[in-house]
Amino acid sequence: MYAKGMSQHDIEDSVREIYGAEVSQTLVSKITDKILPEVNEWQNRPLESIYPIVYFDGVVFKSRKDNQIINKCVYSVLGIDMDGRKEILGCWLSENEGASFWAGICSDLRKQGVTDIFVACHDNLKANVK
Repeated sequence: MYAKGMSQHDIEDSVREIYGAEVSQTLVSKITDKILPEVNEWQNRPLESIYPIVYFDGVVFKSRKDNQIINKCVYSVLGIDMDGRKEILGCWLSENEGASFWAGICSDLRKQGVTDIFVACHDNLKANVK
């Protein structure tokens, strides 16, 4: 969440709202300082060039911003490689969805080496994929 732009305060609120757990901003800071280099390395790792099937999905959750409750979504992309293994290709955080948002995700995947996807599945597309 921190790597995608959420403040420590927002993370504290989100963990409380999603999991019912109390964490301090100090604990969030210590955790992010420790794992952020590994997260950045994972987010920028090289990917396979071909994935026969890729699923695009998102989980919406409520978050507090400027004393208001807003919806945010964590989007994930799951790829199935040529050997049939599942791999999370990436995660993104956004307050809204649109064509430019999805284009940005595709651009990120391209930068990491993905050149071909045979079938892309999204909630709105699943009915059209046979």
